Amino acid sequence: MRTWSVLLVVAGAALVSASATAAAAGEPAATAAIAAAIASPDRPEADRAQDERRKASEFLEFAGIAPGMTVLDAFAASGYYTELLSRVVGEGGTVIAYNNRAYARFAAKGIETRYAGNRLPNVQQLTAEVDQLELPPGSLDAAIFVMSYHDLYWRPADGSWTPTDPLQMLRKLHAAMKVGGVLVVQDHVAAPGGDAAEVVDKLHRIDPAVVRRDFAAAGFTLEAESPMLAHPDDDHTKGVYDPAIRGRTDQFVFKFRRPGP
Repeated sequence: MRTWSVLLVVAGAALVSASATAAAAGEPAATAAIAAAIASPDRPEADRAQDERRKASEFLEFAGIAPGMTVLDAFAASGYYTELLSRVVGEGGTVIAYNNRAYARFAAKGIETRYAGNRLPNVQQLTAEVDQLELPPGSLDAAIFVMSYHDLYWRPADGSWTPTDPLQMLRKLHAAMKVGGVLVVQDHVAAPGGDAAEVVDKLHRIDPAVVRRDFAAAGFTLEAESPMLAHPDDDHTKGVYDPAIRGRTDQFVFKFRRPGP
């Protein structure tokens, strides 16, 4: 029995070492794929003009997006990030561009242009309300919310947005994530305190503490955060469309992981 125990320990160490080596080997491939996606001359010029402001390369690196992955772009709108994800994951990967009906209506023209002529064949467009969203269990390597998580709390008086349950959305994503899968959230920083729905309705911002609380309640762990889109001059009191701050809001970037099993 002692001999078998030693063999098992050695075999386990070899597997860990092999896994670490494979992960390290995959990093240059992912970095190269991200660089190629950003540099692609086939991307729309309007997208390319946003790359520096959005810190797109840094964001994709932080998220760990790599060739062959299955990634969901949550509330993808017209698909700036959907296209980059499509190019990074490549022919062996899949991107799900998820919108609810309100997002799909808002971005209808951009969506039509983005996917005309089947120009992103590895993208699956999915339109459904959150309570009707169905994703295969254990199917996602990663998901992103880019300046859209706060909308799960939006309750406009005109009824243009179907009320959504943030925890319902996160539990659906948790079930759809592979063990070890990541979910990255980038959003506009709100000052601490206050009712989340009221803050979102007034400013389209969200308190980072609310996001951390929601993800913990849904079973995710916070693995990392990045200051790549921090703007200290933003005092967090203006709406994100205010000309004085538009495009320069202070934004947090969190990476959560679905622990196993």
